[in-house]
Amino acid sequence: MTKCGSVVLAGRPNVGKSTLLNALIGEHLAIVSPKPQSTRLPVVGLLTRGDTQFIFTDSPGLLEPEYRLHEAMRAAALRSIEAAEVIAYLHPLSEYPAPPLDRVAKLVRPPRAPVVTVYTKADLVPPATALDRPPPPATVVVSAITRQGLDALLDVLGGHLPDGPFHYDPDEMATQPMRFFAAEFVREAAFELLHEELPYSVAVEIDEFREGSEPVYIRAVVYVERDSQKGIVIGEGGRTIKALGAAARAKIAALLGGSVYLELHVKVLPKWRRHAPSLKRLGYAG
Repeated sequence: MTKCGSVVLAGRPNVGKSTLLNALIGEHLAIVSPKPQSTRLPVVGLLTRGDTQFIFTDSPGLLEPEYRLHEAMRAAALRSIEAAEVIAYLHPLSEYPAPPLDRVAKLVRPPRAPVVTVYTKADLVPPATALDRPPPPATVVVSAITRQGLDALLDVLGGHLPDGPFHYDPDEMATQPMRFFAAEFVREAAFELLHEELPYSVAVEIDEFREGSEPVYIRAVVYVERDSQKGIVIGEGGRTIKALGAAARAKIAALLGGSVYLELHVKVLPKWRRHAPSLKRLGYAG
């Protein structure tokens, strides 16, 4: 009998959800950045392991909203938690013990799905720094970097999934189209190359995606909120936007397994993070 079901990776910002998703799937799907709040939309990755198919959702961090984009991110995270058949609640091992998910998510009622507490970033906790008391049996300690505990985590999560047929071909690894990942990788490059708060003002929209061409042709618009930000993103003589394009192109080509021609344009969309119509246009408002 096969098993199949949805598992949401939930928790506060910067607890390692995206890094764990990428490690479990074995492919770089989700944006990874030392800067918190880089995940804005849920990223769905697929893993078929023996007779079990996991549908993983990397959800935005459970944060205190400061503007409309934050509200949309939090709402997306809560929808993912509500829809999941298993909740993997992530919390850094260095900050043991984890507060209850209900408190972190400010849930009105306990989640209907079983919750597995996953202590992350075990590689950052020296072995000599023993915990005051070991984690309870219902928890798993992992490191996405060293892969410590990943098999044990899959065993525990798989034990909660319902019996049923696979929903996807076992060879598939994602449910979203390549143009979604292309936009995300441009944003990831922005988080890597732009400083301070500027990456948070960047949004990306794919204007054209010709997957049948060789190389694959992609034209994207990088939106910022102010004219001064546009100048910084372009850079002197276009240096910054060229570097951003080169970094994003390499990421997209790696996922596609082929060559990519990426054309980037920078435009100003005033205060888009606080403007409901702009958020809807960019796909952030559900």
